[in-house]
Amino acid sequence: MKQPIFLLVALLAFVAHAQEPQLSPDAPKDKPVQIYTKDGEASLNAAEAPYIAKARSTYPVAKATFLAGLPQGEIFFATTILHDNNGAAEQVFIEVNSIQGDHIIGHIASQLSVVKGFQNGQFYTFPESALIDWLITHADGSEEGNYVGKFLDTYHGAGV
Repeated sequence: MKQPIFLLVALLAFVAHAQEPQLSPDAPKDKPVQIYTKDGEASLNAAEAPYIAKARSTYPVAKATFLAGLPQGEIFFATTILHDNNGAAEQVFIEVNSIQGDHIIGHIASQLSVVKGFQNGQFYTFPESALIDWLITHADGSEEGNYVGKFLDTYHGAGV
């Protein structure tokens, strides 16, 4: 079997750290997408572009909601792509702890399969310009955002 060159991880799996998020058991389960070819990666990038644009255009409201304080049981996640020294890339959730200026600060909240040198629960900071998607989970299992994630749950393009 070919090794994936790009993996989009859309699983909300967490390691134990001081502020481990507790998602509702009713929260939607995401489905990972593995891309095995460069053509598949290019096809996916083109297909998800409108969803990334939607996430970025709605992010300022989500950011303001987070900065105003989320109710108990709600969690804010930002999605970005990690890159390692070997050229591998992996899309991950970051549990947002704070936003300072134009930087998102939090912890990696995904089980990693492709990139090396990162781990679930690791502190991570990235610029808002690298934001791919955002997600607010509610205590009842409902969610806001996750535009790219919802698209990926239905994606069946080339190279998958």
